[in-house]
Amino acid sequence: MTEGNFVDYVKLHVTSGNGGKGSVHLHREKYITKGGPDGGDGGRGGHVIVRGNPNMWTLLHLKFKRHFRAEHGGHGSKSRSTGADGEDVYVDVPLGTVIRDTETQEILHEITEDGQQTILAEGGKGGRGNWHFKNSVNQTPRYAQPGIEGQQFDITLELKILADVGLVGFPNAGKSTLLSVITSAKPKIADYEFTTLKPNLGIVEYRDFQTFVMADIPGIIEGAAEGKGIGHRFLRHIERNSTLLFLVPADAPDIKEQYEILLDELRRYNPDLLDKERLIAISKCDMLDDELSAELKTELDAQLNVPYLFISSVAQQGLQELKDKLWEMLNV
Repeated sequence: MTEGNFVDYVKLHVTSGNGGKGSVHLHREKYITKGGPDGGDGGRGGHVIVRGNPNMWTLLHLKFKRHFRAEHGGHGSKSRSTGADGEDVYVDVPLGTVIRDTETQEILHEITEDGQQTILAEGGKGGRGNWHFKNSVNQTPRYAQPGIEGQQFDITLELKILADVGLVGFPNAGKSTLLSVITSAKPKIADYEFTTLKPNLGIVEYRDFQTFVMADIPGIIEGAAEGKGIGHRFLRHIERNSTLLFLVPADAPDIKEQYEILLDELRRYNPDLLDKERLIAISKCDMLDDELSAELKTELDAQLNVPYLFISSVAQQGLQELKDKLWEMLNV
């Protein structure tokens, strides 16, 4: 999937169908002089329904179709015939989609399961025909109910991608390189910051044909929770990750400080993110010799209270150990 095809935020206008009118009809048949009222009910208006589709990974298909309108219900007719229900309209979305009311920003629904359906705009009920209103006093009512109008409003769809492991790090920490090495994903890689402009997903193949999903979001910088850089736009994508993998390069001035800055940005965005399992990967460790590695390990043992590993995506060092540790954390 190219960066331009990844769409995770769209606004839609949805309109459900109006209910059909009830019929005002008096029975007419040869040899039956006073058949009485027999007007049928109107049909229900169509719903606008959102449906989870596991084969979708993005909201791209909704980028250029912003209006969804369901059919109106059919009107009632003679012989107590009920009008046809309006046809429902389905909006397929990827799993992990959050639906908000655009005006109030209230969360209306979350789609997280295959085939999960929820009604966004409910169709109006059909009006009752005149045969419902006959009684001993008014035996030939010449009125019926009109159908109830459908609903219409604006909604906002936000995609929070579903992945097992989320990569967190500063720009140029090596997240895209790691993803390209341990999965079949082909993210853009270059030697300048903010190479990744959209989240990337990859499937990590583990032992015995088992797999787990890893997500790479654009690099986070200090102040991201307040809107600095571009990583803040995608912080919501790691809210659904089971485990967070922090990538800090071995040549960083202070590894502990960089980790704490990243952790603080997550806390300021959503404190619940701190409850997730965390692992630190010290990337680009091929630049270290044995003496520097031992010295750095001694230093980190005293400073960090979370597990960490040394890896090198380019030199293929420590990657199997990383997979083993992530698999263990995902299956505790």
